[in-house]
Amino acid sequence: MQGPRPPRAWPGGSRAPSSRRTSTASLASLGKAPRSGAHVGSQGALQVFDEEGKNVTPQPLFHPDPNAARQEKTHGSSTPPAKPGSDETEPPEDPALSLSGMEAALTEAELEQRVEVLLAETDTLWMLHLPPALLSTEALEAPRVLERNKIYAEICEAKIGSEYFEEKIVQTISGAAKTKEVQCESITVAEKGMMVTPWDLGNALDASGTEPAEAEEPESPAGKSSKSPTAEEQGEAGAVPSATESAAPASSPEEQECHSGAILTSAKLQQDLVVMERILMENIFQPKLAVYRQIPVLIEPVVTSDTEVEEDEEDEDDEEEEEAAEPAESPAEGAGPRLELLWSYRCDLTRGHSVSSMAWNKANPDLLAVGYRQFLSRDQKKGLACCWSLKNPMWPERIFRCEHGVTAVDFSLARPHLLAVGTASGRVAIYDVRSRQDTALLDSSASLNKHKGPVWQLRWVEQDRDAAAGDKEERLMCISGDGRVTQWFIQQRLDCSDVMQIKRTESEKKKLPGERERKSEGPISQQAAGMCFDFHPEDADIFLAGTEEGHIYCCSCSGKEQILGTYRGHEGPVYKVAWNPTSTNMFLSCSADWSILLWHRDSHTPLLTFTSVTAFVHDIQWAPQSALLFAAVNEKRVEIWDLSVSIFDPVLSCAASPEGNLSSLLFARNAECLLLGDSCGQVGVWQLHSLAVPSTDQVGSLCDIIAPAGAL
Repeated sequence: MQGPRPPRAWPGGSRAPSSRRTSTASLASLGKAPRSGAHVGSQGALQVFDEEGKNVTPQPLFHPDPNAARQEKTHGSSTPPAKPGSDETEPPEDPALSLSGMEAALTEAELEQRVEVLLAETDTLWMLHLPPALLSTEALEAPRVLERNKIYAEICEAKIGSEYFEEKIVQTISGAAKTKEVQCESITVAEKGMMVTPWDLGNALDASGTEPAEAEEPESPAGKSSKSPTAEEQGEAGAVPSATESAAPASSPEEQECHSGAILTSAKLQQDLVVMERILMENIFQPKLAVYRQIPVLIEPVVTSDTEVEEDEEDEDDEEEEEAAEPAESPAEGAGPRLELLWSYRCDLTRGHSVSSMAWNKANPDLLAVGYRQFLSRDQKKGLACCWSLKNPMWPERIFRCEHGVTAVDFSLARPHLLAVGTASGRVAIYDVRSRQDTALLDSSASLNKHKGPVWQLRWVEQDRDAAAGDKEERLMCISGDGRVTQWFIQQRLDCSDVMQIKRTESEKKKLPGERERKSEGPISQQAAGMCFDFHPEDADIFLAGTEEGHIYCCSCSGKEQILGTYRGHEGPVYKVAWNPTSTNMFLSCSADWSILLWHRDSHTPLLTFTSVTAFVHDIQWAPQSALLFAAVNEKRVEIWDLSVSIFDPVLSCAASPEGNLSSLLFARNAECLLLGDSCGQVGVWQLHSLAVPSTDQVGSLCDIIAPAGAL
């Protein structure tokens, strides 16, 4: 055992200062603040005081057990006991408690310096970390989710070093969307007014001017207020109140309301509103209507100041100089015809319907009748027959509602106000377009011979073409899906008689060598469904009839033999046949077999076949300007064929209905325009540009042009 160590000497040979001196030195070393600072207590512990003298010494987080310290003293302590008779004990070897050596090393200047004590929070010690798991590790997509989490963690670590990185305490990038609503009482608006005429205003002004004169009337010299009126004056005075009473508005509100309602429902006001609406439409569609009517387009003058006029003149001079310097560009060679959409006949009423047929009015070329039908699965919905005017392309002039889809429309020539309408139920109706009522003038519902299938086409046919317009007699012809071609009589009621019934014919198939004769199976119906017809342009007794089985019949209305010839060439239903208006022995036909055929009346095989796309050809029509031009529409495109240019490809083929499928076409009568109807209920008016129309001298006969091609 080592004996007690002697007390440590202070530098300079003197003993260490007392505890009081140590506290003072410690106080000096911490800035010598009289009321705040750090002091060393009697036990050698460092204490911190604030400016008010309060003890703010941090408390230790760990408190040792005093019993354990006592046991260590009694059993395991190696510290030697103090010498008897000595007042000081040897300090322990802990360097934290040996402040005397530190104080001896500090100079007076160091003691005067200010010492700052910084208290900081220690790092967070994670005892247990369980990351959230929203997906089972046994799931199929678990590896993909872990890979995405790993990529996300790498992105987050890479962002920390970026200058755009900003740490936030929220996980969302942008705050949640908030809505703000204001609730208040409903605002009610009421309109009040009365009708005043110039006559009422004049009487009111006269009455206001006469009242002061009566009040300021001078007395007579005899002292009387006024003279006695004569008989004439009494009569005039009696007439004035009656006039003012009639000019004055109704005294009661009920009478005023009835008077206003009568004015609003009057026919004169309705006619004035129609005229006003047409004037507005003329202003809106003026450039397009001018192009349609082939008249100059009106350009509104621009009002400018003098300085602007001078600047415009300078700009025009510069442009003229540039144009003179550069050679004029020649138009592109080989630029073919094109279509330009002017406007569309459509409204909310026709949306969702399909255009089935179109017809011009024979007397008014600006009036167009359009038939609409709509099919949902196999259920037929209600149809419409609308009369559109060129003066108002945004709303029809007349609207006739039908119980079933409208399949055919046509105007009469002898009586242009009559419109014939055929429906999918076999009903034939005649409407008077002069009336604003949508009820039919005549109807075939009560007829015993009415059609039992859809009326696919109807036509007013002239009986005497050489007679005057007022003396011409017409007959209404129809072809239906029940295989009947009928003629309708307009009497007290609408009735018909059959012109002919189309019979089914077996297709002529050649028997192959070694093939046995098959037993012919009897058809379900002996009648073939009629799809379309067209009467000869010169002979009103001869017409073509296309059927569902793909055959075309040349028929006669009079005579013993009704069928004059049969033309077999289509493999599907024939949708349209059309005679050539100039070469009357030629006709076209289109079918669901994607083809258009050109026929001669004396030949039972087609001369030419036109096929460009694999789609149903719904409608064809010869152009009225030339005998070599015709147009056709399939489901998506419109084609214009010029036989003088090519018999293999159309001169124009473009998609004219981006919303729906094309269903019908019609050439304009007094303009170089083409009307196209689609399945969305709109009729587009398209202007034909750069379409070379051959003259009659160049055309000659259609047979002479296609004869070499037919020989090939």
